[in-house]
Parts: sequence; structure tokens; C-alpha cells
Amino acid sequence: MATRSVMTSVRSAVALVGAAASVATGLVASTAAAPAGFLGAASADPCPQAEVIFARGRNEPPGIGRVGTAFVGALRAKTPLKVGVYAVNYPANVEIAQGANDISSRIQDMAARCPDTRLIIGGYSLGAASAAVALTSDNPGWGFNRPLPPGMDSHVAAVALFGNVTHRMGGSNIGAAYLDRTIDQCNGSDPVCMDGLPQTIAQLQGDWQNHLQDGYIGSGMVDQAADFVAARLAPPPPAP
Repeated sequence: MATRSVMTSVRSAVALVGAAASVATGLVASTAAAPAGFLGAASADPCPQAEVIFARGRNEPPGIGRVGTAFVGALRAKTPLKVGVYAVNYPANVEIAQGANDISSRIQDMAARCPDTRLIIGGYSLGAASAAVALTSDNPGWGFNRPLPPGMDSHVAAVALFGNVTHRMGGSNIGAAYLDRTIDQCNGSDPVCMDGLPQTIAQLQGDWQNHLQDGYIGSGMVDQAADFVAARLAPPPPAP
């Protein structure tokens, strides 16, 4: 898929999300602030057995956000592997390409320095769009200048997306190499990723809570994603 098409469609989707958030909540932000104690920028171990590279949602403070924090906590409880964390470094306002560049840079850096580390790419809301661009676009353009070189998919064990705005492009738009290892969670009538669009402002306002972090955490979808990823981190069964 051409980068121009990807970025144009995602920018249009983000504009829709921003307008929807404004109508639904009376705020420009589409997400709530993360509580104190959220996970920081990067794990201390330079080469953990696995690493979650997670992009927070729109207007969340630096870190991996509430959904990312819940996901990492659930994953660590489900796998014996030591799981490191990298928080995607981007402003998380409308800068999808900047987030995608940082995700791509981290994947390439870890592949070079820590080739045995199993990488998990994740994102919530706007962060899910950044992850989709990083794993899909194969040409630079529209601010995205770090397309992944061939072979990087072999370092990615799983992809976990929540409230993925690229559904507004007609699908999840994840590169074919990652489809079999991707879980793409949409919480019921979350207007950002649901099939169709809310028909009235009242419906949008009622449905908007499904897009917020508590909707994903409380619904069990974050825990389900952790189960999915943990299964892909498990060693294959021994040969008969």
C-alpha cells in the first residue's frame, strides 16, 4: 500500500476522531490522563527476552498510557519471559507519522542490537494508527520517513491494537506479513472503530465511553490481547 494513500486516509480518520471527541465529550482530547505511576519510556535491560513497543492514545502524557500499562501488566502475568517496555516517543496529538517513525526506528534498533528479543508492537487509539503505518507503509512520504526494511517482520512476535482508528479506512490496514500475529480490538460500539458510524449526536455521546481507556480495560479486551500475545511468545512444542 502506498504511503501517500495510507497517510491521507489516516489523517482524514483522525480529523473525524477529533471532531467526534469534541462533540461527545466537549473536549478536544479523546483520552483521559494517565494516573501517577504509569510505565516510563524504556526498560532498563537493553536486551530483554521480549519488549513491548507501545504508542499511547491522543493527548495522554508521555509514557505508554493507561491501556499500555494495563496490557503490559497482564502480559507479564501470563508469560515467564522478562518483558521490557518502550514508550513510543511522539506528541500524541495528531502526529501519526512521527509515532510511526519512532516505532520503525525502535524495531530496527532492537533488531540490530538485540536480535533475539521478541518484539510486541502495540497502540491505543491514535497510537494504533501509528503502529499500522509503521507496519504497513513501504515508501516514505507525508512525514513518514522510516519504512521498515525487508526482514524486520521476523523480529515481531505479535501486534496488539486497541480502538484502531484505521478501521475508518475500511479495514485494519496492517501489512500482510503481520496479519497472522495481530489482535485488533474494538470495544463494542466504539465510534472510532465500529462498523458504520453513529447516526445521531446522542448516539455518539452515548457510545464515546466505549472508546475511552476504561472501556477497553474494564471489558476484558486488554486481558484478551495479553492472552493472544502470550501464546505467541510461548516456545513451540517439542518435535515428536
